[in-house]
Amino acid sequence: MINYKTLPEFDKDFKSLLKRFRTLENDFATFKKFTIETFYEQNIPTTAFVPIEGFCSESYVSNKVRKFACLSLPGRGNQSGIRIVFVWQEKICTVTFVEIYFKGDKTEEDRERLKEFLKKI
Repeated sequence: MINYKTLPEFDKDFKSLLKRFRTLENDFATFKKFTIETFYEQNIPTTAFVPIEGFCSESYVSNKVRKFACLSLPGRGNQSGIRIVFVWQEKICTVTFVEIYFKGDKTEEDRERLKEFLKKI
């Protein structure tokens, strides 16, 4: 079973996006169940997320989700423009969500936030 954690900054980002995209909460739960859990628990390959170069080690992998379906953005399918950054720690079976943002608001993830989190683990 996968343990999920979020950073306080992620919670703030999520709450802000939830005001704009009302289905985000359900979409996020679906993403966790059908993408993260099928990949890490059932070993079913996915192209939904990719490792972030320079932010991986033997004990963790930092990933950016590029394919996230949001029902509040009709007609876009899994290319909604919502990006999620998370860190997978295999030994403790934990996913920590670091950042969520809309690509229309900013083009790239906050590497400083990710770097600060990785210093703590």
